[in-house]
Order: sequence, then C-alpha cells, then structure tokens
Amino acid sequence: MAWLILLMAALLEVGWAIGLKYTHGFTRLWPSIWTGGAMVMSMYLLATAARTLPIGTAYAVWTGIGAAGTAFLGTMLFSEPVTAGRIAGILMIVGGVFLLKLSA
Repeated sequence: MAWLILLMAALLEVGWAIGLKYTHGFTRLWPSIWTGGAMVMSMYLLATAARTLPIGTAYAVWTGIGAAGTAFLGTMLFSEPVTAGRIAGILMIVGGVFLLKLSA
C-alpha cells in the first residue's frame, strides 16, 4: 500500500510542477490554488508512505518520478525540445527509480 501511496504522491508532484507554469508566477488564482493543493497533498502522501518505506528510497522515487514525468509532459504540453540527451536522461531516471523499487 505504501508504494501505491508513493506513486500517487509522485503523480501529484508532476501535477504541481506542471501547474507552476500555468500559475504565471502565482498571479492566476485558480491555477495557483490547484498547484498549492497538489503540493500539500503530494507532501502529505510522501510523508505517509515514508512511515513504512525507507525515507531515502521514498524521496528518491518521489523526485525521480516527478522529474521524469515533468520533463516528459514539458515536451508534450509546452513544446520543449525532444533531444537524444533528454530522452536518455529520462530513461536513466526511470531506470534508477526501478532499481530503487527492486532494492527496497
């Protein structure tokens, strides 16, 4: 169950990271409220998962999924460049998260 909670926390991290772009520096009300709520929920779920999982593993998986998901969605939503280096970096992050999951 802790791994599912951690996955939800990480997906919310992707949501709030992408949401930052839509807040325009927290000058737009509803995107700012949604982004702030996603931040709070993401942290709460991370803390909940860390009750059971080792904090180093939980935090690394949370940030890894967040970074890879945000980089991926950045290319889809904001036309950020898709380069071989960017793809390789995302794949390495995903591979690292997978290895951490196997080792926990």
